[in-house]
Amino acid sequence: MASLHHGAESFYQRWQRLNDWLAQHRELWQPAPFTDPSPAWAVKWPALAERVANFSESDCQKLEDDPGILAGLLGRELPSLQIFNELIRVPELANGKVRQSTLPEIRATDMPGRKRLQSGAFAAAIRPLKHDVLDWCCGKGHLARTLAPFCDGKVSGFEWNPALVDDGNRLTGKFGDAVSLHCQDVMAEELVLPKATHSVALHACGDLHRRLMRRVTDGGKPRLSFSPCCYHLTEKPDYQPMSRWAGSGENALQLSREDLRLAVQETVTAPERVRQQTRRISQWRLGFDGMQRALRGMDAYLPVPSHPPGLINGDFAGFCRWAATRKGLALPEETDFNYWETHGERRLQTVRRHELVRHLFRRPLELWLVLDYALFLEEQGYEVRLGTFCERQLTPRNLLIDAVKIGFNQDTQGLR
Repeated sequence: MASLHHGAESFYQRWQRLNDWLAQHRELWQPAPFTDPSPAWAVKWPALAERVANFSESDCQKLEDDPGILAGLLGRELPSLQIFNELIRVPELANGKVRQSTLPEIRATDMPGRKRLQSGAFAAAIRPLKHDVLDWCCGKGHLARTLAPFCDGKVSGFEWNPALVDDGNRLTGKFGDAVSLHCQDVMAEELVLPKATHSVALHACGDLHRRLMRRVTDGGKPRLSFSPCCYHLTEKPDYQPMSRWAGSGENALQLSREDLRLAVQETVTAPERVRQQTRRISQWRLGFDGMQRALRGMDAYLPVPSHPPGLINGDFAGFCRWAATRKGLALPEETDFNYWETHGERRLQTVRRHELVRHLFRRPLELWLVLDYALFLEEQGYEVRLGTFCERQLTPRNLLIDAVKIGFNQDTQGLR
């Protein structure tokens, strides 16, 4: 069985250690601080709760962006957190060819700068390319155009949105790229992948990347390289493991769609303006939560739907009136909005500190999921590499699986 790097434990051993560690700390990451003002873990581990309560706002910002440091600090109160960095360590797969693998800016029309750099790092991590390449859920074909100069075969893309396909083919024509994009619903049952195709996907979401794995393995295709994203975007209410190991283990985690959402709750790439708006609306939601608990006489969270974008430009009272209307609640005329807005501010301070603890488990949970994928591909007869293709500052979703069909006639020099 393959390993994460030479001399390391197998994928199964790594998955089992993560599974046991996550199960051990389930009380810390499954309850959502936003909906639970008094989490049970704060009573069970009072020293841990006191430690995070004393963090300053600047501490919170720094530690939110560096969970490894946070785990080291909290390891004094909860020693089992001290192996955090070891558990999430994976090799870097980019091989030093990132700059020469990145599409030049002059050719990156309609391509956001971050996407251009991500595509270049992805390309560097999977070169050389010995087969025809298919870009799964290709959008305008930015990844396909990035890979085309390094591919010995044809490069094509599947995308369901015809407007994106038209724009992408316009770009390939403008710059003379050897790429063809096709309008195709990749979730269609009748879809059959082209023969001897190396399928690639950069940030394919949930069921899209899981369907891709099934298509590739069912057809015995030579190679699959993908970076998964948005694991919670699935039709199933609970996670359905891909591998036999994760699906049959007695102690394997049982994950809901909300558990899966935790794996991608990270804003390391968000602009400060967006972070401020997020904090503001969170404060308002928490203020309204306190208000509705008092109004209904029920100490229970009441989910409120997504707010209209323009609401953020108003005030707290306006938000409360909108939320109350959506939930069928009548606000008394004497409602003290200032009191509940202050309540929301205080709650947000507590929630932010409790979420620091919960967010420690984002990357371990994501790695648990991706190891399940790696195990599945091994079970289907593939040799698998797993690691990062770029720094998390470029994208937190920087994990890459690169799987080559064992026995397929391919020169693998440079892949290892």
